[in-house]
Amino acid sequence: MIYKTLAERLRIRINSADFGIGDALPSEKKLAAEFGVSRMTLRKAVDLLIEWGLVRRCHGSGTFVAQKDVQHETRGLMGFCELMKQLGRPTVSEVLEFKIMGAPPAIASQLRIKTDERIYYSRRLRSVEGKPLVLEDSYMPGRLFSNLSVKHLEGSKFSYIEDECHICIAGNYESFSPILADSTVAALFHVAEGTPLLRLTSLSYSDTGDYINYSVMIRNANEYHVDYHLQRNKSCTGHVRPA
Repeated sequence: MIYKTLAERLRIRINSADFGIGDALPSEKKLAAEFGVSRMTLRKAVDLLIEWGLVRRCHGSGTFVAQKDVQHETRGLMGFCELMKQLGRPTVSEVLEFKIMGAPPAIASQLRIKTDERIYYSRRLRSVEGKPLVLEDSYMPGRLFSNLSVKHLEGSKFSYIEDECHICIAGNYESFSPILADSTVAALFHVAEGTPLLRLTSLSYSDTGDYINYSVMIRNANEYHVDYHLQRNKSCTGHVRPA
């Protein structure tokens, strides 16, 4: 329905840096004109936002942002820090472990390097507004990142790769699977052991074809929601490929 689509679009805007908690939304008349819908449709969309707890309506005063949720719409590849910055959410990356090691066979296979080749291993706990949301184990080839440090990992890894190392990140392969929190992860996320979580593997590659980062991330699915908007690039040539 149109009002549900409109509510999702408004939700994305509310979660962006354009609005803070307590800010007033534009008037119903202005929003209806902007989105080309009737005021009735706009009102139904705002009712959904109220139901979701994102806004509150004060009769005679307007509609105000009550809270934001940690949710993003992905149209392109972005790092966690970049996404949270776009949403106006303070992010802290705590480096729990950082070392240089020889690549185990399974990691070497992912990065397309030789077993025991020098790599960086790091474990980071990513928190937003004091809530632990992502636990990340990351593996990066040593030959590409000679000066990687804890300080870099406390910030944006993507910024370090592109701005300091001048390596262009071309794309990412991702795989999701559900898991249950073990005792270690449960303690870090402050949840009960056995809580459902989301496991994500991520393999990033550069525009030169090098595999530059392999990460295994565990996300607290109760606090961190992801919406994907994927666009298909295709050429309509009139030819049909056999299945």
